[in-house]
Amino acid sequence: MSIRNLDSLFDPTSVAVIGASDRPRSVGATVWRNLRAGSFGGPVFAVNRRLRELDGQTVYPRVAELPQVPELAVICTPPASVPGLIAELGALGTRAAVVMTAGLDGDTKRAMLDAARPHLLRILGPNCIGLLVPRLGLNASFAHVDALPGELALVSQSGALMTAMLDWSRANGIGFSHFVSLGEGADVDFGDMLDFLASDARTRAILLYIESVSAPRKFMSAARAAARNKPVIVVKAGRSSAGQAAAASHTGALAGSDLVFDAAIARAGMLRVSTLQELFIAAETLSRFRGRRGEELVIVTNGGGAGVMAADAAADAGVKLCQLAPATLARLDEALPANWSRSNPVDLIGDAPVERYVATLEALAADPAQPAVLFIHAPTAIVPSSEIAQALVPLLKRMPPRLLSCWMGQTAVAEARQRFHDAGLPSFDTPEQAVRAFALGVDYARNQAQLMEAPPAAPNWPAADTARARALVRQALEAGREMLTEPEAKAVLQACGIPVAATTTTAADPDAAAEAAQRIGFPVVLKILSLQITHKSDVGGVVLNLDTAEEVREAAAGMLQRVRTRRPDATLLGFSVQQMVQRAHGRELIVGTTIDPLFGPVVLFGHGGTAVEVLADRAVGLPPLNEPLARSLVGRTRVSKLLGAWRDTSAVDHQALYGVLVTVSQLLADVPEIAELDINPLIASPSGVVALDARIRASAAGPAGEANFAIRPYPTPLAETVPWHEHEITLRPIRPEDEAQHLEFLSRVSPEDIRMRVFYSRRSIERSELARLTQIDYAREMAFIATEPNAEGGEVTLGVARAVADPDNQEAEFGVLVRSDLKHTGLGQLLMDKLINYLRSQGTRRIVAVVLEENEAMRGLGKRLGFTEGPPDRADGTRRIWMDL
Repeated sequence: MSIRNLDSLFDPTSVAVIGASDRPRSVGATVWRNLRAGSFGGPVFAVNRRLRELDGQTVYPRVAELPQVPELAVICTPPASVPGLIAELGALGTRAAVVMTAGLDGDTKRAMLDAARPHLLRILGPNCIGLLVPRLGLNASFAHVDALPGELALVSQSGALMTAMLDWSRANGIGFSHFVSLGEGADVDFGDMLDFLASDARTRAILLYIESVSAPRKFMSAARAAARNKPVIVVKAGRSSAGQAAAASHTGALAGSDLVFDAAIARAGMLRVSTLQELFIAAETLSRFRGRRGEELVIVTNGGGAGVMAADAAADAGVKLCQLAPATLARLDEALPANWSRSNPVDLIGDAPVERYVATLEALAADPAQPAVLFIHAPTAIVPSSEIAQALVPLLKRMPPRLLSCWMGQTAVAEARQRFHDAGLPSFDTPEQAVRAFALGVDYARNQAQLMEAPPAAPNWPAADTARARALVRQALEAGREMLTEPEAKAVLQACGIPVAATTTTAADPDAAAEAAQRIGFPVVLKILSLQITHKSDVGGVVLNLDTAEEVREAAAGMLQRVRTRRPDATLLGFSVQQMVQRAHGRELIVGTTIDPLFGPVVLFGHGGTAVEVLADRAVGLPPLNEPLARSLVGRTRVSKLLGAWRDTSAVDHQALYGVLVTVSQLLADVPEIAELDINPLIASPSGVVALDARIRASAAGPAGEANFAIRPYPTPLAETVPWHEHEITLRPIRPEDEAQHLEFLSRVSPEDIRMRVFYSRRSIERSELARLTQIDYAREMAFIATEPNAEGGEVTLGVARAVADPDNQEAEFGVLVRSDLKHTGLGQLLMDKLINYLRSQGTRRIVAVVLEENEAMRGLGKRLGFTEGPPDRADGTRRIWMDL
C-alpha cells in the first residue's frame, strides 16, 4: 500500500498504548513513559485490563472503551493477541499501529496483516523499537533516550543499532526529522519509507541501515524516486562474500552477492557507505555539496604537513588533484609569496595574514574549471582563526557548492568552525575525513548520473537474430538439457552479432579431431565436449596452440585419458576444435550474466581467466544497459586501465566492447530462459572483440526477460504513429535524449500557457528540472510526447501529456501542454486519449488534475473527455477535475 495512511503513523492526532504498564523495565512501561515525557500535543491513552490508573491517568480495559478512536496505536501485548487487536482497531477507525511485540510466528503474522487489510490500517513492525518524530515531541518507542530535532531521517532494520545511533547522535548534536525502527517490516518497509520521506519537506537527507530487502522492485522504484529529490545514503550489513554457492559459470557464483547490492544502490542514484560515522559525514557533505559534479580537488592550506596528509589521503581514495590553469597560477603568483610551490596543494605559509587567504580563494573562485576546494587551516599565534573565518565566509557563500573545510584542532578553531557551519559550509576535523567526504561526493555524483539513464530494452545497436537465439535455447530445454554445448552457446552469441572464434565439433576420436583441425587451419585449440563438464580446464580438457594434425591427435588421446580418469561420471560427446585467435595487443576479459535472487538479471564485466582471477577484479550492473552505463561498468574495474594505449600497446576498440555489454543486456530482455551466461575469455583488441569460449545455462522458468528487470526499460512498444491533419505524427514515451528538443518545445509555449499549466509565469527552466521532465522512472510515471520529423532529419516535439501515479497506483495526477501555435488542433485530445488508455492498462483507479478556474481550454477538454468537475476553491481560484478509470 506504500504511503497510504503513513501520515497517521508519523503525524497522529492521538495515540493509544495497548499494554501500557507499571512494571519497571517492561516495554509497555517504557513506551508509556517516553510518550508522556515528550511534548506530543495530542491525547495519549493507556489500555490495560489489569490497571485502572497509571501515572494519575485513567487506564481503559479495552480498546472499545476508549473515549475516542486513536489515530495511532502502539501494541505491547503478547503475540497471540495482536491479530485480534488489529481487527478491533481497524473496525474502530484507527489507521496505523506500531507492533513492538516480538515472537509472532508466520501464521500469526499473516493473521495480523489479514486483519489490517480491509481497513487500510498500516503496521510498523512487528518486533521493532518504534518511531520518533522529534518536531512533534512524539516518542512512540522504548529507546533509552529521545532524539534531537533536525533534518535527517534515519530508518533502521536493527533495533540495537538504532539505540546505539540515538546515543551517538545526541552526543554529537545530530538531529532528526524521523527516527524509525522497521523491525520485521511485515507491512511498512524500506520502499514505503522512501516514498514517504522523499516528499517530506522537513527531511533534507534519508539515511538507511539495511540488512535485507524484501521487495526489490518496489525498493528500486522508491529509491530512484527519492534519490531524485534528496540524498539517500545506505549502510548495508553483510559485505562478506563467504559462503558463495558453486555455480555453472563464474558469473553465476555472484548471484546474491554483495556486489549486486552495490550495483543496485549505484543505479538507483543512492550512495553506499561503510560505517555509521561515514553515514553522517556523507549526509552533511551531500546536503551542502549537492549538485557538485567535478571529480578533481584543489587543496589550500597554511601548513605543508597538512597538505601532504590531504594529498596522501586523496591518492588512497582515488581522488585526483587538479592541475591549476595558467591564468589561475598567475593570479596566485600575485597573492602568494614568491617562493610558493606553484603547484597543488597550495601552501599559504604559516604566517599568512587574512588578506592572503582572501586573495588565494578569490583566485581559485575565478578559475574557469571551477574545481572543488579543500581549505585546511591549522591555528597559529599570528592571526586568530575566527578572523580568517569571518573574512572568508562572505566570499565562500558565493562559491558553493565548491568548498569543503577542515579546521584542525579544538578550542582555538571552535569559533571559526562554527562560523563556517552557520554559513552552511561543510567542515571536518581532519584532512583525511574531508578527503573521504569529497570522495563519497564523487561516488554519489557518478551514481546520480546512472540514475538519469533510462535505456531502451531494444537499443540502437546492430540488429540481432532474436528468433535464432531463442530457438537454440529452447532446443536445449526441449532436449531435457539446461546446459548448452559450447558450439550452441557460441551460436547464440553469433545470432546476436557478437563475433566468435570459428569452432566445429567432432566425435570423441583423435583422427576426427585432426581432420577438423586441418579444415579450420592451424593453429587450433582442442576442448573436450561434455554436458557434465562446465569448466574444462579443471579436468585438463583444453589444449592450446596445436600447430599440426599429429599434435592434435596426441592432444586428443591424452585428453580422453585424463578426463576419463578425473571425471569417470561424465559422458564424452566428442571434441570442439576452435581456431586459435592470436590478436596483437589483445586483452583477456569476461562478460557474463546471472539472475540475482533479489534484483533479477545482472550483467558482469571484468578480468577474464580462472574463477580466482575473475573474482579479483569484476563489476556488475543492472540491465538494461546503454553505452554510458556500459562505459561506467567497465570503468569500475582495474582492468579498465589496461584497455587504453600504453607504451607500444594500442588501445582496444572500446565501442566494440561496449557493444557486447549492451547486446548481452538485450539478450536478457529477449530470451527470458537464459539463467547464466559466460563469455570467458572475450578478447578485446584494437581490431575489435571475439568470444573464445562461451557457456549458457537455460531455465524453463524464464528468470530473465525485461519483466524481471529491477529497472523498467524504455517502453518501446508504446510508441505509435497516428494520423493528424493530413499527415502522420508519432506518439511515444519521452526519453532522456529528448532534453534538447524538449527545451526547444518549451521555448515555443507562451508564458500565459505556461501559467495555465503550472499556475505561475516563468522565463527559464533549470537544467535539473528539465532533466527531471525527460528522465523519468517508467514504473511510476509516464510522459507521452507528440513528435514530427524536421528538415534536418531529426524530430520536434509538438506537445506532451504526463501523469505521475501515487505509490499505491490509486490516483495519477496529470498535465497536458501543447505548443502555443498548435492549440485547438485536437493534439491535446490525442495525447490525453493515449495517456488515459495507458493508465487504464496499468490498473490506475483515477486520473486527476487541479486546474485554474480561468483555464477554459483545459476545462473544455476535460468535459469532452468525460471528466467530472469539483466545486471551485475560492482560496486559490482552482478546480479539481477527475475521471474514474
